[in-house]
Amino acid sequence: MKTLTKLTYTFRLAALLVLTNFAAQAQQTTNTAATPNPADADRGYLVKVGDQAPDDFELVLQNGQKTSLKQLRGKVVVMQFTASWCSVCRREMPHLESDVWKAYQNKNVILIGVNRDEPLEKVQKFHEAMQITYPLALDPGAEIFGRFALKKSGVTRNVVIDPSGRIVFLTRLYDEKEFSEMVKVIDGLANKSSLKASL
Repeated sequence: MKTLTKLTYTFRLAALLVLTNFAAQAQQTTNTAATPNPADADRGYLVKVGDQAPDDFELVLQNGQKTSLKQLRGKVVVMQFTASWCSVCRREMPHLESDVWKAYQNKNVILIGVNRDEPLEKVQKFHEAMQITYPLALDPGAEIFGRFALKKSGVTRNVVIDPSGRIVFLTRLYDEKEFSEMVKVIDGLANKSSLKASL
């Protein structure tokens, strides 16, 4: 009888331990699901809003001209990371042309598309095919891209840089709401810039 009681007790204890372990695992799974993945939060970026933008590179444009973020200091700069094979980029580019470049090019705003790892001829054809007037820069080996985001992450990104060289807005993919927010930020910076220039 004592042996039977001991066995029952041992069995109940084992069952309780199994249930406790199962409940703990279920709770851990719930916690993991509720915690956002840091890679999703930064969307592949190596930089964040508030950072000074990397500026240790030259931008060689599709027309042969050269510039750099250091040279553009004092202006609002929008860098659009793009590629001819990127369908989302192609969808966003007409909006960048009309809502950013055409709207703000005379208000101290510069928009430069940075074309990921494609040769000059392809970049020139892409520029022509998209019927854009803002410049595209070459990015051999995605070296410029790699200063802002993980090289394995995708293009269709915009980096908005204020006149002091600080990053103020980052986008990923083409989302109308996010794009609209970006335009508001650019508008605020452009108006502030225009006000300073008129004083």
